[in-house]
Amino acid sequence: MDMFKSLSQKIEGKKVKIVYPEATDPRVLGAAVRLHSDKLVEPILLGNPAEVEAIATERNWNIGDLTIIDPNNYDEFDAMIASFVERRKGKNTEEQAREMLRDNAYFGTMLVYMNLADGLVCGAQYSTGDTVRPALQIIKTRPGVKLTSGAFVMVPPNNDGERLIFADCAININPDAQSLAEIAVESAQTAKMFDIDPKVGLLSFSTKGSAASPEVDKVAEATRIAKELAPDLAIDGELQFDAAYVESVADKKAPESEVAGKVNVFVFPEIQSGNIGYKMAQRLGNYQAVGPILQGLNKPVSDLSRGCIEEDVYKVSIITANQAIM
Repeated sequence: MDMFKSLSQKIEGKKVKIVYPEATDPRVLGAAVRLHSDKLVEPILLGNPAEVEAIATERNWNIGDLTIIDPNNYDEFDAMIASFVERRKGKNTEEQAREMLRDNAYFGTMLVYMNLADGLVCGAQYSTGDTVRPALQIIKTRPGVKLTSGAFVMVPPNNDGERLIFADCAININPDAQSLAEIAVESAQTAKMFDIDPKVGLLSFSTKGSAASPEVDKVAEATRIAKELAPDLAIDGELQFDAAYVESVADKKAPESEVAGKVNVFVFPEIQSGNIGYKMAQRLGNYQAVGPILQGLNKPVSDLSRGCIEEDVYKVSIITANQAIM
């Protein structure tokens, strides 16, 4: 089954509330209208209602049943400020909170934190930093998880073949062994959401000690930690990509590994290789790269590309809603 058809079936009729801080962007508003019409998401639109309605009217979109909230005219704004100040534990004053929460990304993130929304989709106009920062400050990572990370689902051409997970390709520049282990475990959970039975490989330029360097040692240590964190998880490292992906190579380089040659969740040692790797698969292998999917947060927040189209917003929203019901 098509990946997004399967994901859509999981959330249909569940009334998952997703907040959109950039509701005056036609790409975002168009996707929200479609998602509501398809009974996949209950959108919460942030913005000046007159501006949102003008955009909808111009395009003949019916938004009569959609929730629109104007952060500059919100009845519960004082309660939100108090909740924000308490959450920040003295790092921001009430006056600073009042100013920060006029920003739609912060306001929307607080709606998620206060359980008034189940997730947030942002980034059509905001940068990645401005989307992720409020999430890290307010929603924060789940217990036992120290960092958030960014994974891509790599969908093969014509959906012909196995979907793969690549991480971290978006957030952490040079994670240490502990962080890399957490990324591996979180990426396995992401894989399950896409009906992938995770077999995790931590990548390196070395396979099982074929080379010696601090970089190799980091990946080997991360593998050890990951196995302690999730003993039931099929995981191994350090593996070169060919040993991780090609069974005939795995038979020669890592014959005792339970996942070598079968890996479908690839954990890169740092962001340079991760970013290069997913873009090579995308451009040379014609894989569709879906993401980045932010992992490790208490509640889902998704970052769009500023070059996104309406269809991207639609699909990222479906993924975010699935994260919310996991």
